[in-house]
Amino acid sequence: MLNLTVLHRERVSPHFMTITLSGDDVQHLEQNGYDQAGRLFFAGPGQHEVVFPSSEKWMLQYSLQPGRRRPRVRTYTIRRFRPQMSAFDIEICVHEKQAADTAAPGNAWALAAEPGDTVSFLDEGYGFLPTPGSAWQLLVGDESALPAILAILERSANTLPAEVFLEVPVGEDIRQEITAPADTNIHWLPRNAPDMRPGTLALQAVRDAHLPSGPYYAWTAGESSLVTGIRRHLINDRDVPRSDIAFRGYWKHGRASL
Repeated sequence: MLNLTVLHRERVSPHFMTITLSGDDVQHLEQNGYDQAGRLFFAGPGQHEVVFPSSEKWMLQYSLQPGRRRPRVRTYTIRRFRPQMSAFDIEICVHEKQAADTAAPGNAWALAAEPGDTVSFLDEGYGFLPTPGSAWQLLVGDESALPAILAILERSANTLPAEVFLEVPVGEDIRQEITAPADTNIHWLPRNAPDMRPGTLALQAVRDAHLPSGPYYAWTAGESSLVTGIRRHLINDRDVPRSDIAFRGYWKHGRASL
């Protein structure tokens, strides 16, 4: 369990915030995976007596705390390591229209985080494990998967080329400069419609796509319907072996998770 503080906060685009976390404990964090993620513990709105867990047995400690002292917890991908600063970045999708006192916990925290705020972080490893023999990789996700997908591309810059389908809320959230393997194609899919269900564009785009030939490894994450839809399509319509697909539902539409 790493004890850290907020070092810096930066708005990257209309719906994305980068928060740099630092502390001496970062030296104990191993860089062991492209989509490496962990649980972040932070104070909720109005909480002033939060007790952060002190070990991997956080669930027991967490359950024994009264509500006023119990931190909020969400899982985030490590977007970028900054070893020279004893720090790393996480990137959070935010929705400004939600008031800080009514927003989902992670959203509210990201909008209000200030340098010096204390947090705890528990590394939970990674899930990106390309199948041996893969000629390329397919990466699909909505805005909640953007940090992981960009981290995968940067950390695999000299390996497998990728076909990427990345759905974001608006066109202004599209990134212009990305480090990625040679011959990578990134298909940005801005919804530009607040009432459109996240994942709709990405799922349809993959269904309609003419994908490269050869065996490939698929990694998909985001809203649960998108993830299950992509997996079902790859298995049933494209004959991709189940063992070649990594999938993770980060959140469910209609529930506060972002």
